[in-house]
Amino acid sequence: MPSNLFSAGQIGTMTLPNRVIRSATQDPFGHRDGTCAPEQVALYRDIAAAGTGAIITAYSYISPEARSTGIQVGFATEEQRASQKEVLDAVHEAGGRLILQLMHAGMNVFMPEKHVAGGKLLAPTGGLKAPNDMETTEITAEDMAKIKADFVDAAKAAKELGFDGIQLHCAHGYLLSQFLDPNTNQRTDAYGGSAENRFRFPVEIVQSIKRQAGADFPVSLRYSVVSKTKGFRQGALPGEDYVEAGRDMAESEIAAKFLQDAGYDMLNCDNGTYDAWYWAHPPIYMPENCNLEDVKHIKKFVDIPVVCAGRMVPETAAEAIAAGEIDGVGFARPFLADQAWVTKLMEGRPEDIRPCILCHNGCFNMCHYKGVPNDQELSDSLHLSRCAINAETMQWNKHYIKKTNSPKTVHIVGGGIGGMEAARVLRLRGHNPIIHEKSGVLGGTFIPASAESYKGKLRDLLEWYRRQMTKLGIEVKLNDEIKDISAFGSDPVIIATGATPRLLRKVPGYEKMIEGCDYLNGTAVGDTVAVIGGGLTGCEIA
Repeated sequence: MPSNLFSAGQIGTMTLPNRVIRSATQDPFGHRDGTCAPEQVALYRDIAAAGTGAIITAYSYISPEARSTGIQVGFATEEQRASQKEVLDAVHEAGGRLILQLMHAGMNVFMPEKHVAGGKLLAPTGGLKAPNDMETTEITAEDMAKIKADFVDAAKAAKELGFDGIQLHCAHGYLLSQFLDPNTNQRTDAYGGSAENRFRFPVEIVQSIKRQAGADFPVSLRYSVVSKTKGFRQGALPGEDYVEAGRDMAESEIAAKFLQDAGYDMLNCDNGTYDAWYWAHPPIYMPENCNLEDVKHIKKFVDIPVVCAGRMVPETAAEAIAAGEIDGVGFARPFLADQAWVTKLMEGRPEDIRPCILCHNGCFNMCHYKGVPNDQELSDSLHLSRCAINAETMQWNKHYIKKTNSPKTVHIVGGGIGGMEAARVLRLRGHNPIIHEKSGVLGGTFIPASAESYKGKLRDLLEWYRRQMTKLGIEVKLNDEIKDISAFGSDPVIIATGATPRLLRKVPGYEKMIEGCDYLNGTAVGDTVAVIGGGLTGCEIA
């Protein structure tokens, strides 16, 4: 790994030990009252202890009416600030740096109407349809004065508590970015129309923060370079030919310097909005480093540090930093898959990093409130981001490794991901697992599941598991089909053979059929193919 990724960096007056930034996530890590959960304290402590350059917190609302979701961490009350101080102390004790991200959702609210504080959704323009189907109310001069005061008050409190800096969320469709976007800002006063007018509000806020919290207090801006939208609520795909309806690059070139000159100490960049969310939170279908070229371009127009996030590859980031094309790189989901991945990278052990597979099944789905109609209460009082491939993340009280006092030999029938995970946990607990796999290779159904060209991260996970079997000295018996478990005597047995596919044996033409995994494993088919079943596997095969 080129050393540039681990060279010292600077954000205003803040010195960083390296260029790796743990980017903010939208995951609510807390209780319904806006206080942080103990799990957040533990997660951030581990990330800091791994040697991460700086951590940017999950988005924190500056007032009750600024929330985006029913359960979200806040920085508006004394109780919320005290709980954030616990996170801060844990990070500092681990030798890390913590930047507090502050936000106002504006119209970008994802919760039933009854849970909107104040009973109205403020936006630069009234009469727009919000994500929760409410209609927006136009922000008045009085509203803007209060919001500005709330940002300044939060910034001053953050400095007094000892935060290393703050970041204002001005991306993805939240309030400050709503002012920037002509789709959501159709005002005719001093805050609408020209680019300078639309950027006036976030400019005035940082200027007030610098005056009242101190010019030396670092203020970063979460900034989307290009909106990647074809229209209101219409995202654009990579490679698509379209006319940008939001902020285009020409305007962003002007805006970046405008924001720098206003007082922002760093631009933390990606692309997209929640209308094109896959640019800001790229799934496996998006290209690697999908925002890098746009962020590199915007770097040419400013002197302050520019950080790029969005499915970044560490090696590519290191090369861009070495070339002076960016100043740092943001990662979020990899820290959920493996809190120590930065340490492993520093030590030259990238093969030991449990890779994020970009699936969104833990970091996105589980953290959201359970889909509730408008006439129901939110069902949980605590929501935590999790990880589909690391059960321990944010669930350390439930899933953890505890050494056994009575080690056993445990036979595992099936060497897929499930079987290997069972073997790994058993070995770490002190047992002697033995895997019996009827084929000649470990992986099971995960082999065809990871076969498509764009699924490199799944193949990385498969290789990680295979290496774990070797590193932990787990006995693996390949080409060993088990038809009778009685031979194992009284030893415990885990059946990890997975599901049996449904085959349409009574359908005429059955002899021409192959099972989906056979195709994904390489069995040839003709030019005209009927795919029976339109689930994920059927759609992928088609």
